[in-house]
Amino acid sequence: MTALNDLVRPDRYPRSSRYDPAWLVGLDMGPHPLWLLEDLARDLDLRPGMRVLDLGSGKGATSVFLAREYGVEVVAADWWIPAEDAAAVFAEAGVADRVTAVRTEAHVLPFEPESFDAIVSIDAFEYFGTADGYLPYLVRFLRPGGQLGIATPAMTREVRELGAIPAHIKRVVGWEALAWHTPEWWRFQWEITELVEVTSARLQQDAWRDWLLWTRACAEQRPEGPGADQPVIDMLTEDGGAYLSFALVTARKK
Repeated sequence: MTALNDLVRPDRYPRSSRYDPAWLVGLDMGPHPLWLLEDLARDLDLRPGMRVLDLGSGKGATSVFLAREYGVEVVAADWWIPAEDAAAVFAEAGVADRVTAVRTEAHVLPFEPESFDAIVSIDAFEYFGTADGYLPYLVRFLRPGGQLGIATPAMTREVRELGAIPAHIKRVVGWEALAWHTPEWWRFQWEITELVEVTSARLQQDAWRDWLLWTRACAEQRPEGPGADQPVIDMLTEDGGAYLSFALVTARKK
């Protein structure tokens, strides 16, 4: 069980370390969601009573974390996970009174304009948020001064600049790496709209190591063995932080 124990890291992620690693692995849909959210939240000002949209909330770990750690009211929105499945996670975690599950696609959000104090998206924005027109659509749901924060897979250099997707990345994720942008790309993409002020845009420190540690832990727990995880493990090991990271980007609506 060494790999699971390695996921408790109070020195770097004190809030996340209070959560059962086995519970988190059971909700796995990608890199460690609470490490990403805890790091991102350092650049946000989340306060009790705020209404927060968790966009691309997956199986619900990030929504539980938001409700427990910051005292906010959460709407957990995801397209892939049925709302009743997410609601069961929230009930078991004791936050059903503070988290509402909604199944919806990110381009047809069923919410009133200016109905959220903050929108966060953890390891999901790359699937729907890179189009030029998406930020103008999304900020309609934020109140004036509302906050937006994303944690999304990143490249240390743009694929356009490199001229090709590095081979070890292309073998695993193919063309999807085209949506893995640098923090500087996100800063320009958002600020050029003049709708938001970007308050932070950075690469997560040693993101590839976090990703690799988490993937190895998940692989160790799978009854069928690590087969499905091995390509990602190999990709991250070969990369060694040369190209792969996570971008943590926050902004306020003007």
